[in-house]
Amino acid sequence: MRIHIATDHAGLEFSEDLQEHLRAAGHEVIDHGPKDYDPIDDYPAFCINAAAAVVRDQQAGIEALGIVFGGSGNGEQIAANKVKGVRAALVWNQSTAQLARQHNDANVIAIGARQHTVDEAKGFIDTFIAEPFSFEERHVRRIAQLAEYEATGDIAGKNVDR
Repeated sequence: MRIHIATDHAGLEFSEDLQEHLRAAGHEVIDHGPKDYDPIDDYPAFCINAAAAVVRDQQAGIEALGIVFGGSGNGEQIAANKVKGVRAALVWNQSTAQLARQHNDANVIAIGARQHTVDEAKGFIDTFIAEPFSFEERHVRRIAQLAEYEATGDIAGKNVDR
């Protein structure tokens, strides 16, 4: 599988260890930056580029997911979710990693590098990658509603305030 990764300065060292882990597991890893440590870097462009690459790959039929890192993972998740077609989930334990895929068909996860050890993050990532989407009707329906809102600004019959 192709894995797109992005971070900020807080997650740079973390990201490098995880990229090695993913490559050792046979994944193709694309690093969207940063390449060098800069304590005042801005993560949005890195995370948006990684998320957009996931969507492009998936639209082209390439099996791909994304992982974004930061101090907490919150800003990185927000940045990734600005990309049309991205469903980025903040992951903080095994259960949230599993449910992100199983219930939400998340295609990007965000992890706080200052919140977890590298070994914990490896476990979250491995769980996320291995877990398939359930295709349960309720989850399919909800994801379709999110996509409809993203495309139209409305969810038909759901009284969305605009």
